[in-house]
Amino acid sequence: MTHSILDRVSPYLLLILTTLFWAGNFNLARAVSTQVPPLGLSYWRWAIAALVLLPFVWKHLASTWNVFKQHWLLVGALALLGITGFNSLVYLGLQTTTAVNGVLMQSVCPIFIIILAAFLVGEKATALQWLGIIISLIGVVIILIQGDIQVLKTLSFTKGDLIVLLAVLSWALYTVLLRKLPLALKGLPILGYTIILGSMMILPLYLYETFYLNHPMPISWISIGSVAYVAIFPSLLAYWFWNYATAKLGASRTGQFTHLIPVFGLTIATLLLGEHLHGFHWVGGALVALGLVLSNWQPKKL
Repeated sequence: MTHSILDRVSPYLLLILTTLFWAGNFNLARAVSTQVPPLGLSYWRWAIAALVLLPFVWKHLASTWNVFKQHWLLVGALALLGITGFNSLVYLGLQTTTAVNGVLMQSVCPIFIIILAAFLVGEKATALQWLGIIISLIGVVIILIQGDIQVLKTLSFTKGDLIVLLAVLSWALYTVLLRKLPLALKGLPILGYTIILGSMMILPLYLYETFYLNHPMPISWISIGSVAYVAIFPSLLAYWFWNYATAKLGASRTGQFTHLIPVFGLTIATLLLGEHLHGFHWVGGALVALGLVLSNWQPKKL
């Protein structure tokens, strides 16, 4: 997995493909939600990704082993949040909510990152950013209650929406904690450590789902194809492309491409899954977008 091949490709094209792969992950999980168990899909996604990745990263893991031992708690937390927690929660949530709602919940992740960064790493948010946070959260609430104030009064939210929102919070915390990672572990080492450790952490949950809940992973073309897609495209290729583009363009410019995930996700959901956008989706999504614009607004200095 050297970068020589990617040097021939525009990093912007790689970022577009990355967000398309991640949007497809949401829609595929929703499409197979009645046929493929969520924790089974999560486990095999990362177990296969780990096996494919290992030959390319084992030298990096060996050379950074002493650094890893010094920061094992942080690396373990990153694996738990970014691999085990986020992906498993997303797949669980999409059992009972739509792909449309799932990708819209994902769009609020940058807001969570701003809030957590302010409290955990001391990055102070401006008044404009806090205004954006409030507006985006109002948009998320509108989606959660489906535009019906009576839902808010009875607190009868869709369970799947709340689970996906928890997944987004997990990813935001993972992103903020990445900033505490020592330089020696960044890049391929942390990718290898988190994927390997994350897949190991999912294993007990997968076994619980298989034997205690009696929901084993079926062997079918649908399950095999689903696992192959999520292991290769939104996992290995997407992370590889994302890391390369970040090195080329910088984190700030790269991060803005996450806003394409809802665009691609909503398009796929409406065209392929037959899901429909309602008025509350448009209103909530518009408020989330407005909040994101305000949160990232940097007035030009005179």
